[in-house]
Amino acid sequence: MRTIWKGAISFGLVTIPVKVYGATEAKSLRFNQLHASDGGRIRYKRVCALDGEEVEYSEIVKGYEYEKDHYVTLTDEELDSLPVPSAKAIEIERFVDSDEIDPIFFQKSYYLVPEGTGLKAYHLLREAMADDHKVALAKVAFRDKEHLATLRLRDNVFVLETMFWPDEIRTPAFDELDERIEVRPQEVRMARSLIESLSDEFDPEEFRDEYRAALEDLVAKKVQGEEITYVEADEPSKVVDLMEALRASVEAAKAGKGSSKQPAKSTRDQGRKTASSRRRKAAGE
Repeated sequence: MRTIWKGAISFGLVTIPVKVYGATEAKSLRFNQLHASDGGRIRYKRVCALDGEEVEYSEIVKGYEYEKDHYVTLTDEELDSLPVPSAKAIEIERFVDSDEIDPIFFQKSYYLVPEGTGLKAYHLLREAMADDHKVALAKVAFRDKEHLATLRLRDNVFVLETMFWPDEIRTPAFDELDERIEVRPQEVRMARSLIESLSDEFDPEEFRDEYRAALEDLVAKKVQGEEITYVEADEPSKVVDLMEALRASVEAAKAGKGSSKQPAKSTRDQGRKTASSRRRKAAGE
C-alpha cells in the first residue's frame, strides 16, 4: 500500500502523527479501447483548445471556470497554504454513536498508521475507544477537498471513513412514490415471513463476485481460442398474484435454508469469541 497523505489526529491538545493508506481496492477486469478495423490501441492526448498543441503534464495548472471560458488558476502552493486546520490534521470534533449515521453518508475508507513519535498516543486513543460503540466525528482535507469523516477501530487499526456533506446527498423526489397504493395486512405478514426466512448472520466470506469470475472465464476462453456459446437469459416472470408470489418465495427460502450448509453454532460462537478477543487486544488488555 502507498501512503496517500501524512498529517496528525488532533484529539483535544493531543496530536498523533499518522500516515494514511487506502483501505479498499476495486477488483475488476480493465479493458482498453481498440480500433475495430485493425485492433490498434486508442490513445488519448492532452491538447490545448487554443493552439491545438499537445501539452505535457508539467505545463498543466488547475483552473476554475467562474464564468463561460473565463478561469482563475490556482497553484499547489496556494492550495497548501489555505488557512484550514483540517489540511494538516484530522480534527476530531465530537464522539457519536455509530448507529446515528446513515450509511448513505459514507464515501471511502482509509487506514491510519502511527508515525514513530505518535505510537503511544495512538495506543492510548485506541484503548479509550475500544468497545464503547462510538465513532469520532472529524474533519480532514486532502485531494483538494475537505471531508466530514468518522474515525473508528477495526481490529487494532484506526479506520478513517470520509463522508459526503449533507448538501451533497440528493433529495429522493420521485413522483411514483407519491401514488397511493393499498397494501393488505396479510401481504405485510407474508412479506415479513419472507424476511424472517432470509435472515441470517453476515459472513462476508460466503459471498463472491460471480460476474467477475464469469468475465475472467470468458476472457480465458477467448485467449485460448475456444468457441463461445451464448445462452439466452430467462425472462423474469410477471407477478400475477402478489400473495401467491410471496408464499412461493417463503417456501423456496425455507427449503434453500434447510438444504444449505449452515455453520455450526459452536463455530459461530467461536467467531464471536475471536472478535471479542480482538477488541480486548486492541484495548491492550
